[in-house]
Amino acid sequence: MIAMIDYDAGNIKSVEKALKTLGQEVIVTRDPDTILNAEKVILPGVGSFGDAMEKLHSYGLVEVIHKVVEKKTPFLGICLGLQLLFESSEETPGVEGLGILKGRIVKIPDNGELKIPHMGWNSLHFQNSGRLFENLPQDSYVYFVHSYYLQAEDENIVKATTDYSTCIHASVEKDNVFACQFHPEKSSDVGLTILKNFCAL
Repeated sequence: MIAMIDYDAGNIKSVEKALKTLGQEVIVTRDPDTILNAEKVILPGVGSFGDAMEKLHSYGLVEVIHKVVEKKTPFLGICLGLQLLFESSEETPGVEGLGILKGRIVKIPDNGELKIPHMGWNSLHFQNSGRLFENLPQDSYVYFVHSYYLQAEDENIVKATTDYSTCIHASVEKDNVFACQFHPEKSSDVGLTILKNFCAL
């Protein structure tokens, strides 16, 4: 059973639908025991960093997420869910992230040519043998919606990058923790393969 953490963030329904397409049993919940006993846990999200951290604190989910990671349960952050795993974000200065991974979230630089937010399909460059990308070719296309991006402190955890005004760390993996800046649930067959790979861990 996969527990999807409900903290009033967007895109939960589309992730749930994609997982059910793959034949997975999914529970959308904020109940600590259900989350801690799940085989896998997903932190989805669309919205702002500060609001999301406030919700996670108010629902008592920060400690629960740390316990899930400590238990070595496979954990996947999607979009805002990736950003929250890190230490801080320029979007909300002074607000601490979950700090499970080291790095910071910064605004995509405006080069005067590309629109921000970054919305649309971009190709991924795979590196460092990411388990989420097994059976996928280099330059696979996925769907992004974001104005801020990750600068991971440790390049070795970065499993995919994309170029949009700058080099964006698009996916990371460390031990049992996985995260994607893009939306696998909106990325057609490539995205379903990524979710399938996570479910198979």
